[in-house]
Amino acid sequence: MGTESISYVIDTLYAIFAMTLIIFMVPGFAMLEAGIVRTKNVTAVLTINTLIYAVASLSFLLIGYSFAFGELANDSMSKYAAFLFQMAFVGKVVNIMSGGVSERAKIIPLAFFTIIMASVLYPIVVNVTWGLNFLKDTFLELSMYDLAGSTVIHSTGGWALLAAIMIIGARKGRYSKTGGIRVIPASNIPLVTLGAFLLWIGWFGFNGGSVGSIASKENADAVALTIMNTNTAGLMGAITVAVIMYIKYKKLDLTMILNGALGGLVAVTAGPDLYDIYTPILIGAIGGALVVFGVSFFDRLRLDDPVGALSVHLLNGIWGTIAVGLFASNGSDITLLGQLKGILVVAVFAFVSSYIVLFIINKIMPLRAENDEEMQGLDVEECGLEAYPEFKRAF
Repeated sequence: MGTESISYVIDTLYAIFAMTLIIFMVPGFAMLEAGIVRTKNVTAVLTINTLIYAVASLSFLLIGYSFAFGELANDSMSKYAAFLFQMAFVGKVVNIMSGGVSERAKIIPLAFFTIIMASVLYPIVVNVTWGLNFLKDTFLELSMYDLAGSTVIHSTGGWALLAAIMIIGARKGRYSKTGGIRVIPASNIPLVTLGAFLLWIGWFGFNGGSVGSIASKENADAVALTIMNTNTAGLMGAITVAVIMYIKYKKLDLTMILNGALGGLVAVTAGPDLYDIYTPILIGAIGGALVVFGVSFFDRLRLDDPVGALSVHLLNGIWGTIAVGLFASNGSDITLLGQLKGILVVAVFAFVSSYIVLFIINKIMPLRAENDEEMQGLDVEECGLEAYPEFKRAF
């Protein structure tokens, strides 16, 4: 077997391995959201997470991948491995949105939105950033560097979530008429912790796999540096939130600390292959701080986001893409202006298109559950199956 064939096999194997790590993010999102919501909505959350993976993946297989990448050849690995790696990303965009509207959004309308997002909306974003680029040679052509999707994945999902919250509204009783905020505690902290760490592990495939090749010494070093910097930003995000929470409240809120880690991971995702080993410490620290202050900011705007996805994914997706323009050290033609242009173009398209699609879906089949369904919990009405039936009192 020649050297070229060996590299082909190694890179194919690595892409499939990275894809497998990314798929660990499916139970990661599911467990985190199941732990955050109240017990009466756990089955509904698990169901939509399952359907998102199935529906988004199939939609991307049948329509979205060709829309994004066309018939671009990938001679360095099996075309099937290249597809599987890209397929692993697509559901994450909708996972970001679905968690933020949990406890009041119905499953079937979200599944229809998933089809459209995976088939058309997300592939358009990929097309102009990682793919064919139909904006090439126009004044809108993007030069943004975004290795694994701080903007392409996380901000796109965040903008879709913002549109969904504006249409669906807050959970019943979350905000009072006088401006008060009712705290709705997580139902299962161990599940939240498990989910966050599954996401953290998945991020190593998310970012490391995006380097594209591991079959040479230089590429192996690039992959290892990327994963190291990814982990460092997550560590610093968690530590920063722990310090801020203790200074502000004299309490160590684990859910916030875990979200701080995720915020750091989102923030470093745009350029972990470009930084030295110290820059992710700063990027992760700012990412963690954005989570803390972002949660308060969105609550003041009465944007009810049970899992903190707007702070973790939207704000840190933006910050992470800007950070590349500030700190990238590879001497390339990356510019802050190019990064900002990419953020703006994706933001306008992702928010406007998601809002229009969700608005139309909502007119056809309401996105929000009825008041009595929301009070009873979505498990019974939507799924006919309760996650914790023994918790019900017998009369």
